[in-house]
Amino acid sequence: MKTLKKLPFLVFTILFIFGCETKPKQITQKADYEKYLTLKDNKSVTFAQNEIDFWQKKFDAAPNQISYLSLIASNYSTLFEYTGNIKNLYKTEELLTKSNEAYDYSKVSTIRSLARNYISQHRFKEALTLANKALAIGEGKKETQKLLFDVQMELGNYAEAVKNLNAIRDMNDFDFLIRLAKWNDHKGDLKTAITFMEKARTIAEKENNKVLKIWSYSNLGDFYGHAGKIQESYDSYLKTLALDPNYSYALKGIAWIIFSKERNSNEANRIIDAITSRHNTPDFYLLKSHIAQFEANKSEEIKNKNAYFSMLKNNNYGAMYNKYNVLVYADDKQSASKALEIAKIEVNHRPTPDSYDLLAWSYLNIGQNKKALEIAQNHVVGKSHEPKVQYHLAMIYKANNLAQKVIPIKEELSSSLYELGPNFDKKVNQL
Repeated sequence: MKTLKKLPFLVFTILFIFGCETKPKQITQKADYEKYLTLKDNKSVTFAQNEIDFWQKKFDAAPNQISYLSLIASNYSTLFEYTGNIKNLYKTEELLTKSNEAYDYSKVSTIRSLARNYISQHRFKEALTLANKALAIGEGKKETQKLLFDVQMELGNYAEAVKNLNAIRDMNDFDFLIRLAKWNDHKGDLKTAITFMEKARTIAEKENNKVLKIWSYSNLGDFYGHAGKIQESYDSYLKTLALDPNYSYALKGIAWIIFSKERNSNEANRIIDAITSRHNTPDFYLLKSHIAQFEANKSEEIKNKNAYFSMLKNNNYGAMYNKYNVLVYADDKQSASKALEIAKIEVNHRPTPDSYDLLAWSYLNIGQNKKALEIAQNHVVGKSHEPKVQYHLAMIYKANNLAQKVIPIKEELSSSLYELGPNFDKKVNQL
């Protein structure tokens, strides 16, 4: 009988130990990032504005000095990077176009700069035209081939992208390694992608190149997150911020860890609010909308969604938010036909597997299940490893009574819940 009396205590002890073991580990600490939320100034922005003033005065005094235009343009590009203000991106384009026209599109570096501006605007076909123009001139061929790889990847011309990647092959070159990492990530080999990105980081550290270190740390933050290495992801974002306290992308990465891994909506929102006070882009409203959805706060969810669309309406973002728009519109049966219209435009802009996924998803949401399946089978299956694309694929299979095809995707998605976010927990379980 004495043994029986001890049993509840043993059960309690086992449950207590088990409970302690399964409680998610706290990764983030306010003390690590608090100072980056309350910055009073941005040295990069101040420097860029001073440079613009300086070179603009010189250009006004000597309008025949065309080289000044590119210098002014690069500083407007910096302003766009740090503030998110789309007007700065368009000002960069205007200055680079003027410069290229003055040179009669003969200066390769200026052509490439305009092509990169077009990439930022999601004007990929125009970027490709310029990249090919630069290649035809022939000067600085390797730099042009790097640009061509980037554009071809955006357009889904993967065979052409690989040709350009092989043409710049050099295992000791930072630019080659980060593109090799991107290629392996595209193929779904994240482990190899991380290995090459780490090699690139080592080069950046050996050269003590601040710009390259920031780039490699922030991208490794993403890669580690996708691989479920959340501590490493967090550490990489902190390293980025230590070098550039105003690098809002890294703060956004930390906000995602706090939301998706630690499920702390209030703290994630606090960080996002701090970011948007100095770097304001529409996607932050969508993130706040997702957080509100997780909190089952319908009014906040709608309020932030409306703020997102209001910002799009008040600023001309061109095709930059097409993907987001499709996903938002497709979620609501009343606006699903709008999603389809935009998805068709996106496929025309960049016929990648991810764009075709948006098209298939839109057809599914207007009830054309067979059409969705046909597009997915022809253009998506085996060609994209993005978790959201895989979820859409599973839903398309489910709608077409192909339950056996859903099972392996569901298993795979279970390990991608951090990347997908908390709102997908239930969705994946219901597959």
